[in-house]
Amino acid sequence: MSSCKYKRILLKISGEALAGEKGHGINGSTVMEISHVIKNVTEMGVEVALVVGGGNFWRGANAKDMDRTTSDYMGMLGTVINGLAFQDALEKIGVETRVQTAIEMRQIAEPYIRRKAVRHLEKGRVVIFSGGSGNPFFSTDTTAALRAAEINADIILLAKNGVDGVYSDDPNKNPNSIKFDELKYIDVLNKGLKIMDSTATSLCMDNKIPILVFGIENPENIQKIIVGENIGTIIEEV
Repeated sequence: MSSCKYKRILLKISGEALAGEKGHGINGSTVMEISHVIKNVTEMGVEVALVVGGGNFWRGANAKDMDRTTSDYMGMLGTVINGLAFQDALEKIGVETRVQTAIEMRQIAEPYIRRKAVRHLEKGRVVIFSGGSGNPFFSTDTTAALRAAEINADIILLAKNGVDGVYSDDPNKNPNSIKFDELKYIDVLNKGLKIMDSTATSLCMDNKIPILVFGIENPENIQKIIVGENIGTIIEEV
């Protein structure tokens, strides 16, 4: 444990990262590859909580002709599917997990209860927070910030698909965009950097929760971050 920089982390993974090359649905090998790294991290003594997006199934904010509240609830159900997929993969390789949902689904998961979640983490279980925050109009980025504050996580590891940090512009469109090694929360807000929504960034700023943005194409980056390697972009109040 002495070699680990963080004791308790919240790992936020976008739903799109689970789709692999298909771009939709769940790629089982991708989920398993990430799960093996999570197992390595837990064996190092780190407590791991996980929030997964649902964009590989449905993105509520993008529905044009549908009531936004209904659309967002559909997106929350997508995060539950992804959470169960991770639970299955992790338990197949011997990692004890608990899925907790913000919307009660007793037959498949525990309801979210903060004290139970913390106790699971203390016992070495991976806790998967699904169902978003349970409220429409809030993203899973905001869920990650909220849950990280509630469980007193040391850091949010914000795993991104197709980008390895925070840039001044979209690096896939602008080859002259500049990568930032570190930023302040207020810089992210003032520059309008779309790495997290403003609600999530503000919540992290208010609670002084560092955010580390990195690329998930190589899941071993998670383990490298835990031992202190400089990867991605760190957002904090320097």
